[in-house]
Parts: sequence; C-alpha cells; structure tokens
Amino acid sequence: MASKPHPPLMKKHSQSDLVSRLKTRKILGVGGEDDDGEVHRSKLSQMLGNDIKYQVREPVGLRVWILISAVAFTVMALMALVLPKQLYDIVFEEEINNTSVSIRLYGGALLSLSLIMWNGVYTQEKIIIQWTLLSEACYFAIQFLVTSVTLVEIGSLPNAAIFLLLSRVIFLLVTLLYYYYLGRGRPKKI
Repeated sequence: MASKPHPPLMKKHSQSDLVSRLKTRKILGVGGEDDDGEVHRSKLSQMLGNDIKYQVREPVGLRVWILISAVAFTVMALMALVLPKQLYDIVFEEEINNTSVSIRLYGGALLSLSLIMWNGVYTQEKIIIQWTLLSEACYFAIQFLVTSVTLVEIGSLPNAAIFLLLSRVIFLLVTLLYYYYLGRGRPKKI
C-alpha cells in the first residue's frame, strides 16, 4: 500500500509570537549584544548574580591605570603613616612640628582609597570600575585644591609642590578620560 507523502510543514509566526520570542530571549539573555559589543546581563542572571562571564568593553590601558593608581595610593598611604614629617618636608620644603597627626590621618584616608582601587583592579562590573575612577578623580581634584590653598597660605612655591600640582592635574585628566570612555555607552532602551 502506498502512503501519501505529507505536505511540507509551514510555520506561521504571528507578530505577537515574534514579540513573545524576543521578550523571552531578552529575559534569558540569549544572544544579546548591543551596538557597542557589550553583552548585557539578563534579568535572570541579575537575580542569580551570575555576572562574571559578561565582559565590559574597556578602553586600552584601563586595568594598568587602575593598578598603577592602587600601587601609588598604597605607597603614599604607607609613607604618610610611617614617615609623616618627612613627607611634609619633601612637598613643602618646610619643617613643621605639629603636623604628624593630620598627615597620619591623611595616610589612613589614602589607605582606604587604595582598597577601593585594589577592588577596581579585579572586578568585572562596569559600575564599580566607574565609581573607582570617580573616587580617584575626586581625590585628585581635592588634593589639587588643598595643596594650592596651603601653598598660598605659606607664601612659597617649592619645586616639589609644583611637581605635585602638575602631576595631580595630569592624573585627574587621565582618570576623567578613562571615566568618560568607559561610560560613554548609549543608555539602555526600556
């Protein structure tokens, strides 16, 4: 007995069926790269906390910059904690007897900031890296202002202080540049 061949299967997709599939793919995080090449976390992975495998497109040298910042902040903090008078003498070329407590407090604050920098070296989260860079930029801006005011009060302009001010401006500009390039992605569509 001869069997009849079955007609080819025709799949019909309605508009609502396609929209439903797209929503499902978005929720599950399947194949979701945007125009910048970043893979966005799905709602499920956000709830479960599976975010390590999603890479952020980073500017060239960002991790090296954060590592250099972490090392510099740690070294300066340890110098301020261990050798406060010598650190003050180097920058302002002036000897003051009652500044060791305030410089040690400065060293403690720097050590706290260095912990944030070390966390920024190892994280994959874009928002944490951005906050790390923003904290660093705020520090450089505040240090520039405080050092400038101190130099005006003292009435002298030592070479070490000029070098410190110029380095803070350069570090601030580099940090803000990385912050800008890391956060310049397009806002997500809701």
